[in-house]
Amino acid sequence: MSTVDKHVTTYRSPLLTRPGAVEASGPDAGVALHYGAPVHEQRALARGDGVADLSHLGVVTVSGPDRISWLNTLSSQLLLGLEAGVSTELLLLDVNGHIEHAPAVQDDGERTWLITEAADAAPLAQYLDKMRFMLRVEVERRDDVAVLGTAAGGWLELATDPAHLLTWQDPWPRTAPGSTAYGPQDADHPGIDIHRALSLVRRAALDEVVTGFLTPARDGDDVTRPAPSRRLAGTWAWEALRVEAWRPRLATEVDARTIPHELDWLRTGAHLDKGCYRGQETVARVVNLGRPPRRLVMLHLDGSDHLLPDAGAEVRHGDKVVGRLTSVVRHEELGPIGLAVVKRSVAGDADLDVGGVAAAQEIVVGLDGVTDARPAERPGAGLRRRDLRR
Repeated sequence: MSTVDKHVTTYRSPLLTRPGAVEASGPDAGVALHYGAPVHEQRALARGDGVADLSHLGVVTVSGPDRISWLNTLSSQLLLGLEAGVSTELLLLDVNGHIEHAPAVQDDGERTWLITEAADAAPLAQYLDKMRFMLRVEVERRDDVAVLGTAAGGWLELATDPAHLLTWQDPWPRTAPGSTAYGPQDADHPGIDIHRALSLVRRAALDEVVTGFLTPARDGDDVTRPAPSRRLAGTWAWEALRVEAWRPRLATEVDARTIPHELDWLRTGAHLDKGCYRGQETVARVVNLGRPPRRLVMLHLDGSDHLLPDAGAEVRHGDKVVGRLTSVVRHEELGPIGLAVVKRSVAGDADLDVGGVAAAQEIVVGLDGVTDARPAERPGAGLRRRDLRR
């Protein structure tokens, strides 16, 4: 079962009462897909004049003097020395290296904030709570906090609101120190100029915060009238920027057997030289000796018949199923696009079909399945050669 299938929510955002709101489905149920003008909403987000309602996302806090060192031992990320206000992310893996949680992370000097998927907020809090043992940490699910999304510096306006708590700036796709990339170098990555951010605000003030963003106060302006350039955006526009940036998401790209190498998620989600954590053996083994069995691709879909396949649809090469469509959206410039996870053996120029729609690949994770962190030769090879010469 995919992560998408597991998302069931009864949450309904108060912003769904705004004019033109059409509710999203799947992992984004409970907030708006769009407000009647998805193209204009995406353009507003891209230039910093849009705000996306992501209030269905979950928030967990960890407080106490041991919080940083404790989270460091559990996760793929090196958190020791994490300074207040610095944005990062971590992966929590199972014993076989499969991704279970992938929260955004920021510490404020008193507590560490974790932002995750709505249906996974409770399991994340429960998992962390049972791992506390005798350490001085407290885990709390923060239903009193809501998430808003912006891009291109739009969060600076939100940060002036009294209900604003903090803003996490997405590090993607900048390869963190101690990590490695399975995709292009940072400067050549299509996501390098897409600066998305998640702002935390007090949930009780969500409607007022959004209204304040849409009606910024300026000298001589009528503050009761929305600024013409400002727009409330739905998840359609937010997801279009994410897919354009090849940014993996827990609720869509991850299934029960996903390892981070397949999604190029090591680049921002893991440190290869930190201490032991659950799943580390798989991470190290695939980097040093193996290759990820699957790879993330971006698909350009034929939109000539105005019908698009649904997320979860089979990706076929000829009569063979070679993968699964994980995300799909209409982008205002690129047209119909999606992300898919396919077998690594699929040729980069293979003609693919997704639910009867032709698709062309744009390579995300390289076909060779290796990174520059891979040793020049297999560990221990020199010793074996010396043994053979004896």
